[in-house]
Amino acid sequence: MSVTPIRSDHRMEPAPAARAKPIIAIEHVSQRFQTKARRDHLALSDISLSVEEGAFVSILGPSGCGKSTLLYIVGGFVSPTEGAATMKGRPIKGPGPERGPVFQEFALFPWKTVLGNVMYGPRQQGVKPAEAEAQARALIEMVGLKGFETFYPKELSGGMKQRVALARTLAYHPEVLLMDEPFGALDAHTRTRLQNDLLNIWERDRKTVLFVTHSVEEAVFLSDKVVMMTRSPGRIRQVIDIDLPRPRRRDELLLDPRYQKYIVDIERMFDDAGDVELPI
Repeated sequence: MSVTPIRSDHRMEPAPAARAKPIIAIEHVSQRFQTKARRDHLALSDISLSVEEGAFVSILGPSGCGKSTLLYIVGGFVSPTEGAATMKGRPIKGPGPERGPVFQEFALFPWKTVLGNVMYGPRQQGVKPAEAEAQARALIEMVGLKGFETFYPKELSGGMKQRVALARTLAYHPEVLLMDEPFGALDAHTRTRLQNDLLNIWERDRKTVLFVTHSVEEAVFLSDKVVMMTRSPGRIRQVIDIDLPRPRRRDELLLDPRYQKYIVDIERMFDDAGDVELPI
């Protein structure tokens, strides 16, 4: 197991030539919000992180530590108060189709069918109807919903809605998937199935994934790297490389002592996430 401590005064250094280039770079990002009582709230403090192309990176930490805020900054939905986020060296100044969000709220168009929801992106990008439909049907089959093309969101279970949401995002052909607690509202069985499905899709395309979760087990099972954050104001406490074989098989990992050790060690960090004294 490789555990790399990240200090609050950490400075990013150029990656060695042999390593993959970062597709996302977050440099000394801090974020302040004004509360309803007009008080300043420091949500994130001096975050520096690089995400290599094709990596699956999970952000883990207590509620209110700024995990989602960090994801929204990368998505271009929020501008940092200090510091900068870049994609392929270019400043992130707003949302873009190269960064595809998948949130806990399914955000599907209720008046469109499954096929209509997934076709929406390609049609907005100017793809001809027949080609857009062919792309959408292929994605619907990929996420395991073949036969449900004519169903409306209200006729689907929570897990099925999340599959549609994932297919709709993939239809934009994003280079980076930004996933904010996408399985958090689902029952344990459905959550496990969707984790397996997500890994199968990721193994096929190897898109870069930035994944926010509260679940240590989910983070270890899915990720190449886990970013552990402190309590608010959120800082990076440690970055843990998950050195487990791929493709991941849950039944095999449950018998692997390395998998169990990652979970136990990170759970301990999670419990102590508020005990780190770092200067603001």
